[in-house]
Amino acid sequence: MWFRIFFVFLCPLLQPRNMKTKLYTSFLGIAVACMLAAACGKEKPKARDAAKYKTLVVGRQDMNLARQYSATLTGRQIVEVRPQVSGCITRILIGEGENVRKGQTLFVIDQVPYRAALESAVSARKSAEARLATARMNYENETRLQESHVVGAVSVTTMRNALLEAEAALAQAKAQETSARNNLSYTEVKSPANGVTSMIPWHVGSLVSSTISEPLVTVADDSEVYAYFSITEDQELDLVSRYGSVAAFISEAPAVTLRLSNGRDYPVAGHISAVSGTVDNTTGAVTLRATFANPDHLLHNGGSATVVVPTKRTDCIVIPQEATYELQNRMFVYRIVDGKTKATPINLFPQNNGKEYIVEEGLNEGDTIIAEGAGLLKEGIVVAP
Repeated sequence: MWFRIFFVFLCPLLQPRNMKTKLYTSFLGIAVACMLAAACGKEKPKARDAAKYKTLVVGRQDMNLARQYSATLTGRQIVEVRPQVSGCITRILIGEGENVRKGQTLFVIDQVPYRAALESAVSARKSAEARLATARMNYENETRLQESHVVGAVSVTTMRNALLEAEAALAQAKAQETSARNNLSYTEVKSPANGVTSMIPWHVGSLVSSTISEPLVTVADDSEVYAYFSITEDQELDLVSRYGSVAAFISEAPAVTLRLSNGRDYPVAGHISAVSGTVDNTTGAVTLRATFANPDHLLHNGGSATVVVPTKRTDCIVIPQEATYELQNRMFVYRIVDGKTKATPINLFPQNNGKEYIVEEGLNEGDTIIAEGAGLLKEGIVVAP
């Protein structure tokens, strides 16, 4: 095409004219030819294609969620064993970390002074019994003499008072004997519960008393172990609203699992058994207790672990987290409406699995959304799925 144009403007140059006219015509022809040639060389602009993005058609499905909480383990019953009497330890009858039974003797404290005190108390009680017998006999005699008009009422009253005094003395002697007998029994320190013993910081010959700062030993009943963990007040309120009450949550909550400090899962499932009735005013946390059976004594009092609490949601809308973006504390997705992106606010379920969200409001089954990179888009973009 440009060859023809160039030829048309070039022909006049070949015709005989004066020099000035020829030069002017030549320059004009060449300029016009170049402009037309350049214009003809350009291609017509093509319509741009719509941008292509990964999209997702919203559907419904079931989803299992799990939330992890750091927990502290304690045995079902933890008892610090302390002496009730003073004295030197003469025998230690248990080993450290040993299983013991309720009522089993653990320590023996020097019994000599307490046996002597008991013998003295027994003697005092017997003496009081003898004085009481004498006082009773005297009172009975005085009563008969009064009936025979030998003695007066004053004498009988005196004997009666002596009898009452002897009875009180006997009661006191019996109490002292009981106390002495108990003190002697306390020299044998017994286990208050079934469980496992801790380390023993005392030795034979150590002087101990009821005021010692460190117990003789600690006995932990670990046939069941409690895992204590905390949730926020908002989470506790969500649970109560979902189940209707704390009691309903405890009875209907799914079984929980325990992840040990080495990363392995404890083989026995547990259950939520208690929820604190108060909120910690410094942390705003609510304490929960999960109970786990411990038949093999794998769990130990004072240990740490992670409680994994599952939540199952059925027939819910699930979307990838990459399909959302946050603006002014609200979450949005881009729906595809008439081939263009449209920002849509959504409400999410509080829990997620780290990759996906459960949408409670804002989307319907069958909606098409941008599946990833939502934070890099804007409204009104033409989208080709």
